[in-house]
Amino acid sequence: MTATTPRPFGRALCAMITPFTAAGELDLETARAHASALVAGGCDGLVLSGTTGESPTTADGEKTALLRAVREAVGDGVALLSGVGSADTRHTLRLAREAEDAGADGLLVVTPYYSRPPQAAVEAHFLRVAESSGIPLMLYDIPGRTGTRIGTETLLRLAEHPRVVAVKDCAYDLLGSTKVMSRTSLAYYSGCEELNLPLYALGGAGFVSTVANVAPRQMRAPLDAFDAGRTDEAARLNALTVRLTELMMASGLPGTVTVKALLAAGPVREPLQPAGRGAADGLREAYEELLAATR
Repeated sequence: MTATTPRPFGRALCAMITPFTAAGELDLETARAHASALVAGGCDGLVLSGTTGESPTTADGEKTALLRAVREAVGDGVALLSGVGSADTRHTLRLAREAEDAGADGLLVVTPYYSRPPQAAVEAHFLRVAESSGIPLMLYDIPGRTGTRIGTETLLRLAEHPRVVAVKDCAYDLLGSTKVMSRTSLAYYSGCEELNLPLYALGGAGFVSTVANVAPRQMRAPLDAFDAGRTDEAARLNALTVRLTELMMASGLPGTVTVKALLAAGPVREPLQPAGRGAADGLREAYEELLAATR
């Protein structure tokens, strides 16, 4: 990362889980404790009510309550972004207003899904949110879930809006990302742990990580080493995280499920199901291996 790389929300962000009680209700006490632990572990910011936060199955009021509780726990010096994405622009606008009123520093806005809008409609959707809000936007480009990319030319135009400041990049297109970074001031945050260090080396701002829920210090360490000019050390530290990252993010189970298999943060909401015993045991072994290697 260069000195001129924008990083409006810091470098190391966690895509935080939403804890539930055993009865499946929102567990704000555990959310406060987890948020505080993540910040103590090196997270500059937290992204709430995203994919990992089970946003499709949390009610609007729960999203607001979670945001207020986490803000209370971490104070004003930690960047908090709230996911406000939906398949309905009107709903997204309402979520954006509620998040802003509840104290969010930024909005994570995913491409509208299922209806697969063309690029002109994608652009119009994001601009509607940007125009209706007084806080900055991080665009969430994750075509594997939404079915629609945010096209390169679309991103170049959206970057001209003063409140469109960042991208959570889950598009697996380093060429496209590099092209946009080279022509705009958009802050690119890796949303795929295996690309955290490569994207950072190309000028990215940092990451928004699911794995950081259980290993915030270990996910940040490669970036710290890279900034200090210890690129070999950055690569070594990054390699230590590979096994856990693969099991948590590429084993066929959603990241929410794998995080909650490792943390006492309550159940997942249906249609998700908890990890089986074998998967949970494998996750625990890889997690303990990482902790042992980074003490």
